[in-house]
Amino acid sequence: MGCDGGTIPKRHELVKGPRKVEKVDKVAELVARWFYCALSQEKLRRPIVACELGRLYNKDAIIEYLLDKSPDKTPMESASHIKSIKNVTELQLVDNPAWCGDKESIKGDKYDDLQAARFICPVVGLEMNGRHRFCFLRNCGCVFSERALKEIKAEVCHKCGAPFQEEDVIVLNGNKEDVEILKKRMEERRLKSKSEKKSKKGKTAAATAQQEPSAGPSKAKGGKDCVNSSSGENRQIIFTKSSENGNPSVPGKVNKAPSTTTKRSIADSEDKSEAYKSIFTTHSSAKRSKEECSNWVTHTAYYF
Repeated sequence: MGCDGGTIPKRHELVKGPRKVEKVDKVAELVARWFYCALSQEKLRRPIVACELGRLYNKDAIIEYLLDKSPDKTPMESASHIKSIKNVTELQLVDNPAWCGDKESIKGDKYDDLQAARFICPVVGLEMNGRHRFCFLRNCGCVFSERALKEIKAEVCHKCGAPFQEEDVIVLNGNKEDVEILKKRMEERRLKSKSEKKSKKGKTAAATAQQEPSAGPSKAKGGKDCVNSSSGENRQIIFTKSSENGNPSVPGKVNKAPSTTTKRSIADSEDKSEAYKSIFTTHSSAKRSKEECSNWVTHTAYYF
């Protein structure tokens, strides 16, 4: 039962106060954010991509996430803003020559230096281990430390020479304020792209409507026909008709001459009818000649 004289309870054992807030180990947090994929929680391996909020992923994990369209798919907060592969950028990282990797610690008898990083900044040489702020350019995917971008100010990438703006610089694994700023930029960028797509669709529809031929020329007053040219100008054409008695042509009247195709069809039909008539007449004449010969033979036989 206790409290029988053999034990002396203390105050903290009898009175329960508020629980202390558990503190997260900063080193473990940095390792999880900079060395592991934010989606699959596996070690980062090339190809490595980053989203518009500055989170690091394995490209294979992103592709599997996008291809999985099953109803039982668990929503992931770390990748809820990624709708297509275009929303991520493949990073162009520079290897750290001093990084030995996991080869020497296979047996578990060696100390693992968590501050040693696999990649470094190509300009300053700082290790990308979370102790220093790093950024990447959304246009080309090159990764630099924030110190390098501040010390060497330029409008062109230091590695590949691609032009960029301040909006194209995205902080990797930034704090809450950085994430909020990046979210606003991402929303503005997506709204702008949607408006551009709508405007392009409207322009293409208008172009196709202009290219379609008109159903027929619109007749104007005074016997004139208006024809719309490809350049948008209205041209008026006056048709004249010549009189049969030799009088000069009178403007304002339309002379619809038969086309060559109609002439040919009529001529062909006339030739066919004449050929049919000739065949019929020859057949009928031959039949008549046979009948006359037979009658003449019968009459001569009767007389003789």
